[in-house]
Amino acid sequence: MNIIKKHPVHKIGYDFIEPKYIPKGKDEYYLRNEQSRAVRSFEHLTNDQIDVLIKNNNTSDNWSNILVADGFNPSLVKNCEFFGLIRIGKLNAEYHEYHDLRMPVGIYNSKIISCDIGDDVCIDNVGYMSHYIIEKDVMLVNINELICSNKAKFGNGILKDGEEDEKLRIKIEVSNENGGRSIVPYNGMLAGDAFMWSKYRDDKTLLKKFEELTEKKFDKRRGYYGKICTRTVIKSCQSIKDTWIGTDAYIKGANKLKNITINSDAERNSQIGEGCELVNGIVGFGCRIFYGVKAVRFITASHSQLKYGARLINSYLGNNSTISCCEVLNTMIFPAHEQHHNNSFLCAALVMGQSNIAAGATIGSNHNSRSADGEIVAGRGFWPGLCVSLKHNSKFASFTILAKGDYPSELNIRFPFCLVSNDVSKDRLLIIPAYWFMYNMYALARNAQKYNDRDLRTKKTQLIEYDYLAPDTINEIFDALAILEKLTVNEKGEAVVNNWENSKRPTVIAKIPQSVKVFREMIKLYACNKLIDHINDNNYKDFDSFKQSLKYRSRRSKWINIGGQLMQEEVVEQLKSGIKSNKIKSWEEVHNFYQDQGVAYKKNVLQHAYSGLLELLKVKPKDFTPAFFKTLLKEMIATKEWMTEGIHAAREKDYTSPYRKMIYENNKEMTEVLGKLEDNSFINKEKAAFEQLKKDTEKLIRKLKLK
Repeated sequence: MNIIKKHPVHKIGYDFIEPKYIPKGKDEYYLRNEQSRAVRSFEHLTNDQIDVLIKNNNTSDNWSNILVADGFNPSLVKNCEFFGLIRIGKLNAEYHEYHDLRMPVGIYNSKIISCDIGDDVCIDNVGYMSHYIIEKDVMLVNINELICSNKAKFGNGILKDGEEDEKLRIKIEVSNENGGRSIVPYNGMLAGDAFMWSKYRDDKTLLKKFEELTEKKFDKRRGYYGKICTRTVIKSCQSIKDTWIGTDAYIKGANKLKNITINSDAERNSQIGEGCELVNGIVGFGCRIFYGVKAVRFITASHSQLKYGARLINSYLGNNSTISCCEVLNTMIFPAHEQHHNNSFLCAALVMGQSNIAAGATIGSNHNSRSADGEIVAGRGFWPGLCVSLKHNSKFASFTILAKGDYPSELNIRFPFCLVSNDVSKDRLLIIPAYWFMYNMYALARNAQKYNDRDLRTKKTQLIEYDYLAPDTINEIFDALAILEKLTVNEKGEAVVNNWENSKRPTVIAKIPQSVKVFREMIKLYACNKLIDHINDNNYKDFDSFKQSLKYRSRRSKWINIGGQLMQEEVVEQLKSGIKSNKIKSWEEVHNFYQDQGVAYKKNVLQHAYSGLLELLKVKPKDFTPAFFKTLLKEMIATKEWMTEGIHAAREKDYTSPYRKMIYENNKEMTEVLGKLEDNSFINKEKAAFEQLKKDTEKLIRKLKLK
């Protein structure tokens, strides 16, 4: 009786096992592969085994080239053609199951050329399989072709021996359509790597070093086999060429996979579904790619998704992002990006994460010159509304929200957390600074929590900042205050500014007094949060020891968003210098640098918060007294109170607006559809956190004896 064997699910790593090659002559190679680095005994077929294979309608160009492991069962190989060197592991009379797929172990109805085949595989109806290592417990069924050439690069932007023409190198033309910011992809490339490579184009030495670091990761010799690792399942696919696939992946119904690496393991399995065509790319761990996706020259970082006919071309998609039903071209996207509505279009842009592109948005499709050289740069938290149309070149500060409309001219929006509106009726551009804090607190606070909750990375090499109050946005608030405080404000609290839009119509800044007040409160809130965290982390017993631990800088540090990780400008320069001087010799060392900065982040942010607080209030460190700090803490509680109330009020509108309520016959129907406002878990959590903050702050005041 056959044993039913389920696919096991347990954590296991994998090793990129490198097939050896034997040079034959110029540009010619015999290919030879290894099943594993561990020593394993393979034997030639016995005469009895050959007889069984022939009886089962199998053929070989040379039976002596077929080597088998102990436990090989020839009766489980039927209707196959073998050519070249073949090695086969043990085959037991049992079955594998995965979802609705149930297959007997063995090799059936397939043509196999120069392959290593592991233990207990299920292979059936593979029309042409050439130069692949198939690890144990793999299931392959109904595949037209599965082949690997002797120049396979698996999506990495490298050149092999004999390839001297740079045109043969795969590059990803991010951020710019004319290729002026091209990056060379490699397996394991982080958003920070891709951003720096695309950003610092004036530093030719640095760019050359980036290419050298990439070349050093790979062997230039030809002859590497493709590989399908343990427990991976592939069924009903047309063409798979020059592809390396990790463990526990599931690929179903793909049209074409060519020159790609698919990272996957038991803990972070990747899946590719029906109708997908992926060419020249890297798929990160835990990715989901389904339903007619087309991706060419791309990287999808870990736990990102492409769905429902999405097209991703010449682009980098950051971790934990989703793109569906739309087209993205020549774009660099940082982690936590959402673009899951039909017919949106994103082109030639740098989008710095935590972004949401709505349906009908057209971001950068029109050029204002005869060449495709325009760009759009959007800080994190970018949120263009329905059917927004933007023009190259445009630039947006962090957490910019754009109201629906066709924006006819280039924009340079310098205020963070603002609403931009195309006021056609008055022929003006209208900007409300601090809009999120005044009218949209629910979304702002919920998004910060959502991004943290959805960060599925198991190896967080880069420390991604999701808090909306962080060094980058605080610096932008300081810059906004410097502008706002110089404006001539009319009785409506408005002012006209120049050079925010490339047009002759006025740009009006509204609600200036309210914005200035809120922005100042946000800087103080940010500083108090960091100071309280510092006290709690170190358990200071008195104010003096706490104050002595604070470092002050007369000049507030500048920060750069490096692929979602915030770093001080001077630190980025240190990284660049280290790479150019060969102090940093590999991408692994670059990634170690990121991790070191992640460890130092709290300390650096504390210094930034403390220095920024004193700058805002125009005081010196000697003025930071117990009474001064107590006053700040009391102000912080007041700020958090109205913010918490704002979260409730923003959501309450959905229950009280007559235009929201009119679709329901009665309140009971509305409650059944929306749920009760008082049961909203996020709002209740925020309220509870505020009450706890009040209690903890009072304890802190008593603990430090603040008078």
